[in-house]
Amino acid sequence: MAEPGQSPVVFMTEGTKRTRGRDAQRLNILIAKAVANAVKSTLGPKGMDKMIVDDLGDITITNDGATILEEISIDHPAGKMMVEVAKTQDEEVGDGTTSAVIIAGGLLKKAEDLLDNDIHPSTIIKGYRLASKKAQEELEKVAEDVNFKDKKTLKNIALTSMTGKAADAAEELANLVVEAIVQVADEENGAISVDIDNVKVEKKQGGSLHESELVKGLVIDKEIVHGSMPKKVSSAKIALIDAALEVKSTETDAKIEITSPEQMQAFLDQEEGMLRKMVDQVKQSGASVVICQKGIDDLAQHFLAKEGISAIRRVKKSDMDALVRATGAKIVTRLDDLSAADLGNAATVEERKVSGDDMVFIEGCKNPKSVSMLVRGGSEHVVDEAERAVHDALMSVATALKSGKVVAGGGSIEVEISVKLSDYAQTIGGREQLAIEAFAEALEEIPRTLAETAGMNPLDTIVNLRARHRAKGGIPIGIDVMKGKLADMKAQNVVEPMRVKTQAITSGTEVAEMILRIDDIIAGSSKDRGPPMPPGGMPPGMGGMGGMM
Repeated sequence: MAEPGQSPVVFMTEGTKRTRGRDAQRLNILIAKAVANAVKSTLGPKGMDKMIVDDLGDITITNDGATILEEISIDHPAGKMMVEVAKTQDEEVGDGTTSAVIIAGGLLKKAEDLLDNDIHPSTIIKGYRLASKKAQEELEKVAEDVNFKDKKTLKNIALTSMTGKAADAAEELANLVVEAIVQVADEENGAISVDIDNVKVEKKQGGSLHESELVKGLVIDKEIVHGSMPKKVSSAKIALIDAALEVKSTETDAKIEITSPEQMQAFLDQEEGMLRKMVDQVKQSGASVVICQKGIDDLAQHFLAKEGISAIRRVKKSDMDALVRATGAKIVTRLDDLSAADLGNAATVEERKVSGDDMVFIEGCKNPKSVSMLVRGGSEHVVDEAERAVHDALMSVATALKSGKVVAGGGSIEVEISVKLSDYAQTIGGREQLAIEAFAEALEEIPRTLAETAGMNPLDTIVNLRARHRAKGGIPIGIDVMKGKLADMKAQNVVEPMRVKTQAITSGTEVAEMILRIDDIIAGSSKDRGPPMPPGGMPPGMGGMGGMM
């Protein structure tokens, strides 16, 4: 700022615009709240879906928070930070993406009220941090153990995760999810580890959701390469080859000069001999099925077919790795090294037509550590949403097994933590107390939204929930959205992994803190960054969300 009588010092490029202080904070909070409101109505079993149409006219219909925020075009930096919250939640725990965004939006909404009452952002941030830490501690206290053998609870976790998605076949899909996770989970020194990549989800349009199935092995979206090869092989011995069954071309530029038909024939015979030798090596190993990551020459296909060996070519590396875990085979990169010890086993390898496309099913593997789920559905949009539901359920069950803790759902845990935080605030004192109380009220956005989607009175519902949770034994009391009343969520089998809640609270708090710290928005000059900022302090394209707002 310039001294009186002096001209102001200009240190930024001409055309650069700034929004400072409360204006910057108000703008960021406004955008963050708008993002939270965009996904709010998708929460819970009665949450509504969003239809997103992109520039090319492709349609996405979903109520998955992370998918919605990824698909819509958000230009404002504060809005992008909210998208990151959903993305992190999805990558870490798979579920609770909408909850995380709603909590972040609720915290900023409450912070705005505190800012209007002249409470400094640093004070609010300090209070939020104290509240977040206390919330984690309270979650640990009320969480219950879940273990590998408790399939009923694991199924309830999967069902809770899929509420509002694939509702028609949720029961069957939940059973498949639990079976898949239990199959691929590893237990070592009492700790359970689950690699979600070991469950391959293959989607195919056609049929109904009820026709989805779990294959204890692998489904490969390829066909057997030659029409004369067996389409079904029982008690299959599988060779996994990461080398081309083709005649190699020279590494450097070379010219072969042929001057007579005899030389030409000798050259072709040599090629044929090389390919025949490759096929003989495969046959001598005892393999009845060849799965190749690279190409297979037409002549090699013919020789394999004559030997009664089925082959699949150009299989993805991820599928090859999954086949190692499923069949026990070893990937061989030199055919000369292929032996019976490198082969894997499967009860059957069969090519089947699924919705007009050929797919190879490798089934009946002995204790496979990689499995496939084939998800069916009546239309492309149904299959896509079912796949998202299955992904959320797989992640939720895996997360529950890793952490070993679950909590009641239906908004009950949020109200319980809110009540505990309200009591905790009284012991803190000072202005931070107001921030902790604001944090407690922000958590109630989850049950409030559930009540709204169920057609209940949000205010009455929250008041009644608080009263029930202050009474003895109120921990599992939440909102039965289907019946529109309060109920015991444990009795209703509505359970969620504790980690989903801790992650949502942590990431929601962190993004709220980051946005509250910003008191200056500097938009680049028009010379470098496009048109100048209009009056009002918001550059073009930073004011909202394309397609949604």
